[in-house]
Amino acid sequence: MNLYPLALRLAGRRVLVVGGGAVATRRVPALLAAGALVEVVAPELTPALRAHADAGRLAWHERRFAPSDLDGAWLVQVAVDDPAAAAQVSAAAEEQRIFCVRADDRAAATAWTPAVTRHGAVTVAVTDDGDRRRALAVRDFVAAALEAAPAAEPATTAGHVALVGAGPGDPELITVKGRRLLAQADVVVADRLVPGMLLGELRPEVEFVDAAKIPYGPSAAQEEINRILVEHALAGRFVVRLKGGDPFVFGRGGEEVLACVKAGVPVTVVPGVTSSIAAPALAGIPVTHRGVAHEFAVVSGHVPPESPQSLVDWGALARLHGTLVVLMGLKNLARIAERLIAEGKPADTPAAAVQEGSTDAQRVIRGTLGSIAAVAAEAGIRPPAVVVIGGVVETLA
Repeated sequence: MNLYPLALRLAGRRVLVVGGGAVATRRVPALLAAGALVEVVAPELTPALRAHADAGRLAWHERRFAPSDLDGAWLVQVAVDDPAAAAQVSAAAEEQRIFCVRADDRAAATAWTPAVTRHGAVTVAVTDDGDRRRALAVRDFVAAALEAAPAAEPATTAGHVALVGAGPGDPELITVKGRRLLAQADVVVADRLVPGMLLGELRPEVEFVDAAKIPYGPSAAQEEINRILVEHALAGRFVVRLKGGDPFVFGRGGEEVLACVKAGVPVTVVPGVTSSIAAPALAGIPVTHRGVAHEFAVVSGHVPPESPQSLVDWGALARLHGTLVVLMGLKNLARIAERLIAEGKPADTPAAAVQEGSTDAQRVIRGTLGSIAAVAAEAGIRPPAVVVIGGVVETLA
């Protein structure tokens, strides 16, 4: 059978989904993303579909299908296990000349859903003649090729800045969107916590600016970084500010956004996987755990507790029943521990330090609030390191 490939513009058009089970759960998100006016006819819905209905993203008719449900529909997706019921829907769709996708019997359908991959503005759909595994394999091959290929720069990126979170250190933990924007960049401004493998993937013509933000060492002034971002963007370039972790978790991303906005430069923010959660997780420490911690706080430790510049309420943190995560606090760890204990935190509270989480250099040491500074010093733990304080440290140990 020769198929005629076609892309449908469904925005603002009514699409009927018959069935509220697992298949419908997989199909509905793409329809919603396409802007379709989705209506689901089913006696019951999965929790995921019910959440869409409760949020007003789709209309749910809590009953079985009736032929009149097709009135005004542009497309119908049949996602039921009952062949007789599915045949009733497709027959009614045939009468009204509405294309019908059937999950139970592709041979009886008038339309098929392909295996799809998306890369920016590019959408690739792979159809098959029943060999779904082959279609998925081709799709994955194409997806990998799109990721590796230099991307054509969309017009909307000219004179634009993107703040991209690179994640905690493993280059595979950057988001798909972050990697895609990085492949489009004319200029990349990166700090030392960015995975080096990501920089190795840059196109040869990309201008690279090393912000060299080494803790307690030489660093480019934030004002200079702001100036570089604005200057290149105003010259019509697409600038990616690549930051370790998440741009807005102690990354001064807010200052960079404000500088761009003041200069009239459009900004896109791409969140990243923050080390405050990822590093403990990869060390076998969940920041929350049932019956142990129902809350967690993330605090910067780059300023000692006694400093007038400190904005941290250490007394409140000492009363915290959950988990305390300290970033950039290795240098001041002894004073932080002393202050927490002085404020009432038990000295025997479990504690751990995770060095360079998610990388080949990851190291984990454990102790108590009273001993963690000495244990870290003896073990030679160095920045970047994440310190975790609370009962969760022993949960999976």
